[in-house]
Amino acid sequence: MKRYHGKVNVLHLIDGAKQAEGLTVIIDVFRAFSLETYLYDMGVELIRPIGSVEEAFKLKETTPNSLLFGERNGIKVEGFDFGNSPSSVNADIVKGKTILHTTSAGTQGVVNAKNATRILAGSLVNARAIAEYIIETQPEVVSLVCMGWNAEELAAEDELCAEYIKSILDGEDLPNMDERVADLQFHGGEHFFNPDTQEVFPEPDFWMCIKYDRFPYILEIYKDEIGYVTKRIR
Repeated sequence: MKRYHGKVNVLHLIDGAKQAEGLTVIIDVFRAFSLETYLYDMGVELIRPIGSVEEAFKLKETTPNSLLFGERNGIKVEGFDFGNSPSSVNADIVKGKTILHTTSAGTQGVVNAKNATRILAGSLVNARAIAEYIIETQPEVVSLVCMGWNAEELAAEDELCAEYIKSILDGEDLPNMDERVADLQFHGGEHFFNPDTQEVFPEPDFWMCIKYDRFPYILEIYKDEIGYVTKRIR
């Protein structure tokens, strides 16, 4: 089995994003980068990850055919078209649209990864594609940044995603992966099963976000003259 031969750093939260160097994978499984991966599968034209709510509203004014997606504390931002829920949208709504996306963790990692040479959006749904791309390109340094809950607390799903990617880089598939992702229901994903929070954290989001290796493509994030852009490659 092919493997990666460079250095891997596993980092955490905002400080980790600031410390990240080399090819940097900003990991947000529940739900930012799972959502973005699904959105490209639904046929969106472009996604722009954004740091602040204010910037998102401002960019909306000058971006035709766009939709605002985002949350704070998991809750849809007031005045936005959608929150951060992949199960709340479908291709009929988003196909051909530009998505303006701001979240409490994932997009905060992007805007703070100032020292990264390249940035990939990380989630379980395309984790193997990310690892295979790293093995193929063999960057000198890889940083896996687990963004956690609100970029303030470690989150089991992001830690598992980093562990899974690293295991593939090391040429060793992680054992019991099916059991471990299912266990997130009780350790990290409990809020998706709370009857009182289904409007904010619907149960279908959980099952969509833990479908590891569902998609064969990666999402690279770079800057253009307007701001950050997430693009699907391969």
